[in-house]
Amino acid sequence: MDMHARAADHALSQMPGMIPNESELTAHVLIEPGKSYGFFTDTTVCIGCKACEVACKEWNNLPADNIGLTGQSFDNTGSLSANTWRHVAFVEQPDMRATEQASGCGGHAQPGHAQAGHAHGSDAQAAGGVRGNDQAAFQSGWLMMSDVCKHCHNAPCLEACPTGALFRTEFDTVVVQQDICNGCGYCVPACPFGVVELSTADGKAHKCTLCYDRLKGGLEPACAKSCPTDSIQFGEITDLQQRAAARVETLHGLGVGAAYLYGTPGAPGATGGLGHLNAFFLLTDRPERYNLPAAPSRASDRVMPALAAGLAAVATLTLTALTLFAAEASGGGSDIRHADARLPASRAVRASRPPRRRSR
Repeated sequence: MDMHARAADHALSQMPGMIPNESELTAHVLIEPGKSYGFFTDTTVCIGCKACEVACKEWNNLPADNIGLTGQSFDNTGSLSANTWRHVAFVEQPDMRATEQASGCGGHAQPGHAQAGHAHGSDAQAAGGVRGNDQAAFQSGWLMMSDVCKHCHNAPCLEACPTGALFRTEFDTVVVQQDICNGCGYCVPACPFGVVELSTADGKAHKCTLCYDRLKGGLEPACAKSCPTDSIQFGEITDLQQRAAARVETLHGLGVGAAYLYGTPGAPGATGGLGHLNAFFLLTDRPERYNLPAAPSRASDRVMPALAAGLAAVATLTLTALTLFAAEASGGGSDIRHADARLPASRAVRASRPPRRRSR
C-alpha cells in the first residue's frame, strides 16, 4: 500500500497528541458518518499470528479465554465468545495430493464458480484424511481465518432484540449497548453465525463493535491496524467489494481456482434475506471448513411459517377432538335406546320403576 501524502506531516516517533483522521494514513480511508464500513478478510494471506486477537482484547479490555491447551488444535481460544470478539481459526487440511487425486481437478475449482471449490475437502478425507509430508512448493496444509461478527446488512440479532440494546450505528455497523441489554438472550439464537454470546460475568450480550469508539475518533479498527499481512482490510463496503473481486481474479490467474468470496451480494453467505455481510471473506474451501454456514438465513423469516404450522396443528387437533366427541355423543345415545328396545316388557317396566324403600 502506498504511503499517504499526509504521512510526511507526522514523521516524528513521538506525537504531541492524536493524529486527526489517522485512518486516512493507516488504511487510506477517511471515516465519515453516513457511510458503510466493514472488513474484507483475505484468508489466503492470513499467517495465524493472532495479532488481531491480541489487539482486540487489548483495546476492549477483554479477559483471556480458555487458558491452556485444548488438545484439538494449536488454536487455544477455540471460537468466538463474549470475551473473544476476534478468533483466528486453525484448520488443518488432509493430504493435499490425495485431495487432488480424489477431486480429479488438481484441487482447484473452475474460475468464477462460487461453489466449485467446496467439494474437495470431503474427498480428501475419504482418500486418506491424514497430513502429507511432501507438498508442492510454497503450499501449506493449513487454512487460517480471522473470524469476527459479520455486521449483517439485515442483522437478525438486531431484529430479535426487544429492548433496543442492539442498534445500527452511523457507520452501518451493529453494536450492543450493555446498559440497555436485559440479558434475555433472544439475539443469541437469532444470529446465524453463532457470534453473539451472553457473558457469565454480567449476563448481557457481547460481540464485536467494529471498534465503534475508534471510528468516532477517526481511527482504524484495532484488529485491521495490527494485521501484519493486510489479511484484514478496513474500508468502505463498496471499495472493499471491488478490491475483493479483483483479488479473486488475481488468484484465479495464479492458478488458485478455488478462491471465491463469501458474504458479498449474490455470493455464498449473503443468503436468506441477509443482503450482504459488512465483514466478508475470501475463502478457498467450502464454508463449513471455516465453521461458516453455507446458506445462513434470518430467523424472522421463519416466524410466520412456524406460526402458521403451529396454528394448523392446533386447528387439526381441535377439529379431530370435536369430531370424536360428536360421534361418541350420537353413537352412545342410540345404543342405549336400542338396548332398551331389546329388553322384555316386564324387565323394562321393572327397570323404569324407582327402587322401593325398605320399612323398618
